[in-house]
Amino acid sequence: MRVARLHETSVELEVPFHDVDAMRVVWHGHYFKYFELARTALLRARGLDAGDLVGERYQLVVIESHCRHSSALRYGDRVRASAWFREHARRLLIAYELTNLASGRRAARGHTALATLNLAGELLLETPPEIVRRIIS
Repeated sequence: MRVARLHETSVELEVPFHDVDAMRVVWHGHYFKYFELARTALLRARGLDAGDLVGERYQLVVIESHCRHSSALRYGDRVRASAWFREHARRLLIAYELTNLASGRRAARGHTALATLNLAGELLLETPPEIVRRIIS
């Protein structure tokens, strides 16, 4: 059963030379950078980017990250990085998928979990209603 991708947002990029090794394969750590590009676009689209509600009243911090690689990305590949919300009650769970646009193959899938802190740096055990409203609207 496929779960709905709440507010799926995508960005496209071309793998730059500085992200690859001598074999022109993307170093595994850069996949998280591509995830973050999609996450930033998703949060910005919901009014949750730094300087909006987040930054003014709350902080979002990554407490968990995961990436499962399916196929290698290489120098010059065009990639679609997609992000969507999977959970939002106690933490924000954002799921990702990287797709190689030339081959149509999935390159990676993953997620990050973000906890909400108040401006004093205290962990909030539930996502504040102001943030939830921006996610579900």
